[in-house]
Amino acid sequence: MSAKKHHIEAHATSTAVPAAVWALLSDVTTWSAWAPFDASELVEPGAPDPNGVGAQRRFRRGRRTTVERVVAFDPPGHFAYALVSGLRGVRDYRADVTLTPSATGGTDIVWRSSFASSAPGAGWMTKKVLEVFIGRVATALAIRATADTRVA
Repeated sequence: MSAKKHHIEAHATSTAVPAAVWALLSDVTTWSAWAPFDASELVEPGAPDPNGVGAQRRFRRGRRTTVERVVAFDPPGHFAYALVSGLRGVRDYRADVTLTPSATGGTDIVWRSSFASSAPGAGWMTKKVLEVFIGRVATALAIRATADTRVA
């Protein structure tokens, strides 16, 4: 019997254009400045863009470290990554972030994630924690892109 697949979806809107939001989303070195991470770094570059497909990225928050690999890189509208390591009890984690022009000239951000739980019965709790966290990250991206646009 296969594990249940869990799905999460978060939405945010920025007044910044998709290219400005993309600049923050695609550059892992900016994440610790706007997302709830203590550190974010490129461990292994992708090709042809260093932040593109194949890039391996490391994030630290407190004592927890996660590693992800970029699996889709289509500027300025679609970015996706898969978890390599760091979330106990989670397997087959993938997130797809889409950026589309909003009706008001900004950007609609949709962050969709899915995963299977490797710990029977614990998936619902992991889903709740990740829903809150991913919602915070999507909102932080929108806020930072908006703020950066105002400064520019």
